[in-house]
Amino acid sequence: MSDDDYIYDEASGEWMPASQVAAAPADDDAVVVRDAVGNVLADGDQVTLIKDLTVKGAGQTLKRGTLIKSIRLTGDAQEIDCKFDGIKGLVLRAEFVRKRA
Repeated sequence: MSDDDYIYDEASGEWMPASQVAAAPADDDAVVVRDAVGNVLADGDQVTLIKDLTVKGAGQTLKRGTLIKSIRLTGDAQEIDCKFDGIKGLVLRAEFVRKRA
């Protein structure tokens, strides 16, 4: 692209030179997931449940204090994907977990 090219930046609502838009960081799409107490969660973290949760379709209740290992972020600010023995495709709300240090 040459310096004569302009691109409309939806975030600022202005026309900007293409060279300036290309140099801008692309971290605007990153979703920050926080647990019940405000800690930032990342892929691979361990979390502990802060409330008893009934799992729909599995006929099981996960008790408060249950350790969930190796979570994965889903791209939604409130949902995390995880594995637990006997439950496939378990998705938990971030408001019901606390990051384990």
